[in-house]
Amino acid sequence: MERPILEVSNLSIVHSAEGVETTLLDDLSYSVFPGETLAIVGESGSGKSLSSLAIMGLLSYELRVTKGSVNFEGVDLLTLSNEEMRQRRGRDISMVFQEPMTSLNPVRNIGSQITESIEENLGLSKAAARSRAIDLLKEVGIADADRRMRQYPHHFSGGMRQRVMIAIALAAEPKLIVADEPTTALDVTIQAQILDLMAKVCADHGAALILITHNLGIVARYAKRVNVMYGGRIVETGTAADIYHRPRHHYTRGLLSSIPRLDQSRANRLQPIWGNPADPFAPISGCRFHPRCSAMHPKCKSERPLFNGRIACHFPLLIKEKVEG
Repeated sequence: MERPILEVSNLSIVHSAEGVETTLLDDLSYSVFPGETLAIVGESGSGKSLSSLAIMGLLSYELRVTKGSVNFEGVDLLTLSNEEMRQRRGRDISMVFQEPMTSLNPVRNIGSQITESIEENLGLSKAAARSRAIDLLKEVGIADADRRMRQYPHHFSGGMRQRVMIAIALAAEPKLIVADEPTTALDVTIQAQILDLMAKVCADHGAALILITHNLGIVARYAKRVNVMYGGRIVETGTAADIYHRPRHHYTRGLLSSIPRLDQSRANRLQPIWGNPADPFAPISGCRFHPRCSAMHPKCKSERPLFNGRIACHFPLLIKEKVEG
């Protein structure tokens, strides 16, 4: 039986400020298998990005892991020193961030930033690293790569900068790539191009991909499995087909019902989820989704639903209750 390349188990993260601790990530567990794409979806503030920062060892000083483990190929990344984690970062696990302009150094040309990663992680000579960098730029669809190597981030469009970030992520042939909202700042056409590119390069290189996004509408084409997060917890998980066609959690159904459809009639308008996303700094008893749930029951206010491996809901949707579109 194939073993997961990454296994996150019972991960909890708190925010500490002025002696007050607030739980932002609550008992998170999931796995990723070699070569697969796992999507993690949810509204802003649901905790999607926190898990990725924990995987990469990039949590800020006010955030602290209180329990759990992050096992990568059998090694708990949370037990590694900063130096050991730095050696893993880029070589074994790479990350593509939401806004490349905050990740790329504006005063260094693109070529030096790609070759630096190659030299550091693969130990190649400058000439060999430069040759590989040019090949990577060509692979991610940047024409005239030799000339573009000498240019700076501001010379590139948003979509092209994200292609550069994908090239950097691939530089050391990692086994896992974490993409945190990689298309948020791009228009729809460029979004599709970048996601198609990420799917292709991961398949070509045999890398697993964690795709983090607030847009459930884009993941069906790319992900094998989907985790739906709300209020710092996974509330539903399943195959992409299950999530799209047989949602069990009311929040998942709400996300699906709010996706615009080309074949949608005027009479069947979008149905946005009522209210605002859960505020982690405003404690809510019971199910964190209950203030926004149309099927809320008194039990939902007082008892937190347990996650049973598929959903965390006291009164889940029946399988026959499909999303209308």
